[in-house]
Amino acid sequence: MQRRTLVGTLVLLLGASGCTVAQRANGTAPDPVRPSTIVPTAVAPPQAEGLDGTAGAPGPQVCTAITRRLTAELRVPVTAKPNSWNDGGLPALDLCTLLVGGRAVTIGVSALPSQPDSLSRLMRGAGAVGSVPELGPDALIADSRLVFHAGDRAVRVTPLGGLGRGTASGIDRAKAVAVAVAARDAVPRNLRPARQTDETCQLSNSVAERFVRLHVQLRRDYRVKGALTCIWGTFDATVAIVEAFDQASIPEAQRVPPPRLAPIGQPGYYLPESGELVFRQGRRVVRVTALTNPPREVTLATLTHLVDPMLPLFLR
Repeated sequence: MQRRTLVGTLVLLLGASGCTVAQRANGTAPDPVRPSTIVPTAVAPPQAEGLDGTAGAPGPQVCTAITRRLTAELRVPVTAKPNSWNDGGLPALDLCTLLVGGRAVTIGVSALPSQPDSLSRLMRGAGAVGSVPELGPDALIADSRLVFHAGDRAVRVTPLGGLGRGTASGIDRAKAVAVAVAARDAVPRNLRPARQTDETCQLSNSVAERFVRLHVQLRRDYRVKGALTCIWGTFDATVAIVEAFDQASIPEAQRVPPPRLAPIGQPGYYLPESGELVFRQGRRVVRVTALTNPPREVTLATLTHLVDPMLPLFLR
């Protein structure tokens, strides 16, 4: 009986003192356990070299539609590169390049209708953000970009040298807003169909649909100088397989710490924080990416399964 009373008293004392099993013997709390799952934080995957509008997909695009108007309005030469390309991000964008007085400006239009968080996602990592009343109550501006709505689409304007007079290749706020206003007016008349397919990409279609967990709403398949781009998308997920020929280097390999090696390619790398598998095989560099909103884990096995049906094409 005395032993039972002693145990009960000890339990009460421990409870009153606030001690728990989550404390060390010296009274300090242990370090929090880090989650073992890494989820991608990227908004858009890295691009293959050369996708700047010089090469890309033909067809209607905003940049070529607004050059005459902007040349008259800004009184500087405004031209456009003839092709467009895509980034496979969330939201996935149709991209084109405008040259304002020789300075490159990229315009991206969401390939699917905008969602409530589209503009905030496009501004992620931009730093200090301000408003742009000229473009509507939800338009946002930062040193590197300008985002707004045009009809039911999200639009991003990105000068190569940023916004302001601090760099030789940047443009000032007034010119950026003028470009944005012209783009806003042109977007509804220059939208591309949601589905643009290539029969080669169909090899991975069923695997891509299993990853996005829906029938895909967006397809962007095309070839750039023979290199294949395949993109499958919904409002909440995208999968991209992008091939490039004769790419001089793999920029991802230079990251610190170095990325994980992947058992594919010569060499191959797996970057779980970007949802990316990139590998070289002969003249080819192939990037396989998968992104979701909200983010979920993208394993090496997932990315390998996505590209596996097309490997005979890339490895031959």
